[in-house]
Amino acid sequence: MNIDDLYQEIENSKDLTVLVEGPNDKRSLERLGFRRVATLNKPLYSIVEQLQEEEELLILTDLDDHGRKLYKYFYGELTRRGVRVNNRLRLMIFQTPVRHIEGLAHFLERLELAAVVE
Repeated sequence: MNIDDLYQEIENSKDLTVLVEGPNDKRSLERLGFRRVATLNKPLYSIVEQLQEEEELLILTDLDDHGRKLYKYFYGELTRRGVRVNNRLRLMIFQTPVRHIEGLAHFLERLELAAVVE
């Protein structure tokens, strides 16, 4: 995966609503410039009701077993309601060592530092 493609996809996605698991994930994405980040802070059905009016959104649950189950649930519920789920950034993150969204900003900062040192 080309890291420039990852940065470009982040830039292209910053205005979309993003669903993440918790507050640490939210802080990580806000550090990257995402403006509309929703967390799993209420019952799952309430979150679906809250997001069902979105035209397009990202689901960036963690890439572990629990996160994948959450992704599958929200993907099914939201697409059934006509919401387009954008998977491009999620698929790109799968190609990195990052498995928890809260580590994404730190991973990218380390890459930037390594580039400066070279």
